[in-house]
Amino acid sequence: MSTEIKRLFFFLLMDLLAIITAFVCVQSLFGFPETSTIVALSVFLVAKFSLFTRYQLYRITWRYFSIKDCYNVFCANFFASGLLFFLGLLKINGSYFPKFSVFFLLADYILTVMMMCAVRISKRLYLEVLKNGGSGQGFRTLILGAGHTGEMILRDMMRHQYAHFTPVGFLDDDKVKMGTLLHGIKVLGPLEQFEVTVANDQIEAVIIAIPRLQFSQLKAIYNFIKKNPQIKIVKTVPRIYDYESLDLRLKDLEEISIEDLIGRQLVEVDCVAINRFLEGKVVLITGAGGSIGSEISTQVCSFNPEKIIFYDVDETELHNLRLKLRKTFPQLSGSLNFVVGDVRDEKRVEEIFQIFPPQVVFHAAAYKHVPLMEEHPCEAVKVNIFGTMCLAKAAARSGVDKFILISTDKAVRPTSVMGATKRISEQICKAVGSQQGVKTQFVSVRFGNVLGSRGSVLPLFMDQIRAGGPITVTHPEMKRYFMTIPEAVSLVLQASTQGNANEVILLDMGDPVFIVRLAEELIRLQGLVPYQDIDIEFIGVRPGEKLFEEILTAEEGNIATKHNRIFVARENRQFSIKDAERVLQTFQAALDQPMFADVTIRSVLRSNVAHYEPETVVTQKTQDGCLPSLEIVR
Repeated sequence: MSTEIKRLFFFLLMDLLAIITAFVCVQSLFGFPETSTIVALSVFLVAKFSLFTRYQLYRITWRYFSIKDCYNVFCANFFASGLLFFLGLLKINGSYFPKFSVFFLLADYILTVMMMCAVRISKRLYLEVLKNGGSGQGFRTLILGAGHTGEMILRDMMRHQYAHFTPVGFLDDDKVKMGTLLHGIKVLGPLEQFEVTVANDQIEAVIIAIPRLQFSQLKAIYNFIKKNPQIKIVKTVPRIYDYESLDLRLKDLEEISIEDLIGRQLVEVDCVAINRFLEGKVVLITGAGGSIGSEISTQVCSFNPEKIIFYDVDETELHNLRLKLRKTFPQLSGSLNFVVGDVRDEKRVEEIFQIFPPQVVFHAAAYKHVPLMEEHPCEAVKVNIFGTMCLAKAAARSGVDKFILISTDKAVRPTSVMGATKRISEQICKAVGSQQGVKTQFVSVRFGNVLGSRGSVLPLFMDQIRAGGPITVTHPEMKRYFMTIPEAVSLVLQASTQGNANEVILLDMGDPVFIVRLAEELIRLQGLVPYQDIDIEFIGVRPGEKLFEEILTAEEGNIATKHNRIFVARENRQFSIKDAERVLQTFQAALDQPMFADVTIRSVLRSNVAHYEPETVVTQKTQDGCLPSLEIVR
């Protein structure tokens, strides 16, 4: 007999005994003269077990009986008592159902609930309180954050009888929590007392249970920990996506990532507005297997869409995404659709729009690698321009509510083929959206570089450090805007709720960072000394690169929105649909003559993209040589 069946019979037996015991006790107090005891008890049992089944009381996990489970026990018994009261008012074939007084039902309700909850909480009470009387043998642990996340981590420590971690206390900046106890563990003080607490309480492990901790605080904590050999373990909670079924365990904790230490920014978004925008919708995400596309996919899943279509030409990354999302969001497994296809394939795109008519489209599929697109401008035009036109037209025909194009800061005063093609893709979206009778709102969202994406500078630098150096940077004055992928995508979702038809949205990515400073910081975070343990070489600016990306508002200015990190670009020039089609015909003519296509394509870009002019930068070698250009591919 399986454990599940054994548990079912056990709780059925315990509930039967609880109902009979409560009934007999209450009857001895109030009496029950109108109907035989057997008949009355039979009515009780039928009514109560019907409601218990309705509230799924027999699917509860005994080991993890929760407040919500307790609430279901209360509700099931409350409505069972109400049902019994109203049954007593009915008269069928001249006979009444057994009548129960209000006092009888109230006393029975209290006793039954108490006994049922006592049985269900008994195992957890034994394992987490009675059996954990000792202090445990795990590492002496300090938990940073005494909120809901920290409480869940502490509970899991208790479940494991402190075998791995023994909590010493919490640190939290909330003054209301100072000195309070959480499951018997004291909140010792604010985060600024971290160093003192570590020294005074012989802390051996630190768990950071603050999901939105600013990277400057995280970096200060990390730097202190690196200098203290007594701290053997440092863990942090992963990024939280599914807040509705939030359940963090010790096994979910992660190592601190380099991206968090150098690029995490505190980004506030209106989750209610995003939920209103996405909940119950059919959403299509192109380029879903890429760095940005996969994060968009993950965050969109957390807002309960009705159906999601993940579209990508890379079947391996699409498969990896499927494994990840089915594990993270098991409740959505029937709503996730993974489709292999090319955004340039008009028949395939049209087929997808007919099979899964989407209401929201996030178009993240694009070629984004700057130097490679300088070498292969034809491919950039095919994907970034023709692919966008194909998708935009299909969205307009299908009556999509909103189409969000993921654009780039390199579209501002572009010097690269990649930036220029993305600028034209923005114009294509506006041209399609401005046609008469098109109800789809087309919005383009520009943002800067993200850390940790495929082909980006961060993994390159880390590989070079592991190899013993040198780190290669393109130029001493090279600067870029940086943000971690989750923070950037959360701003994209926020911008999607605010953007109106044919707008270009700009995201504030924070302050620009010198790439050489980033390289030096990465070396220090590994406990090494720049230019001594690991050298830095300068290798010269690559084709299509600028020393400094324009601020996102550099051309025609911007308009502020209600979110302090989101702006709307003022753009004076806009393609009509005829202009867009004419430009595409010119590009097609160039593609049809492959011998001269590269030159012709650059000429067409110059004619149709304001400020586009490939920039030539002469780089002088320093005493350290030449450092590798940092490519920051989103």
